[in-house]
Amino acid sequence: MARMASTTPAPLTVGFDLDMTLIDSRPGIRACYQALAERTGTFVDADLAVTRLGPPLAEELANWFPQDEVPAMADLYRSMYPTYAIAATPALPGAREAIAAVRAAGGRAIVVTAKYEPNARLHLEHLGIEPDAVVGDLWAEAKARALRAHAAGVYVGDHLGDIRAARAADALSVTVATGPFGADELRAAGTDVALADLTAFPRWLAGYLEEADGAPGAPEAARA
Repeated sequence: MARMASTTPAPLTVGFDLDMTLIDSRPGIRACYQALAERTGTFVDADLAVTRLGPPLAEELANWFPQDEVPAMADLYRSMYPTYAIAATPALPGAREAIAAVRAAGGRAIVVTAKYEPNARLHLEHLGIEPDAVVGDLWAEAKARALRAHAAGVYVGDHLGDIRAARAADALSVTVATGPFGADELRAAGTDVALADLTAFPRWLAGYLEEADGAPGAPEAARA
């Protein structure tokens, strides 16, 4: 007797980026770069560096240090980070509510970030944000490994690299214009949904789930 394919929808799992999606990490990162410059005697334009958050730390450090020094500088920066960056970093508006909205819908919320995972966890603990899982040290398409492992159907970020991550994971790309790119730039880069910030996420999620109820795939009506 042939088995019928299951029509039970997959459980909701939503992935979130961290820097400039859930947290405004600019003040803390600026302070850490300034401390690194003072410690090493090497000029680092911290104000410039915080305008291009998203890619891995080593990419930014390569603008200020010789390539052969970058690994050591990255280790030093990460060791200094808890002292200078954690307390100085606030949650972005709507961050806690976005996680709560996923939970209220019976789903799981995970954080997938390029940030060094122990420091990512420190941020979340300090702010009282408790996702179901945290995966660090992944950037752009590499984030798809974690998104697929957790069966995430939606990935929320602020960067063009986050759109690429969602695409590589066959997840719906939801972006917020709280990072280096505006909503029009995010749409032009191929995001499925562009929101001003996470305060709009719970309403969007409710509409997405209502449209998706009983229908395969991502609902066109929920795309913005």
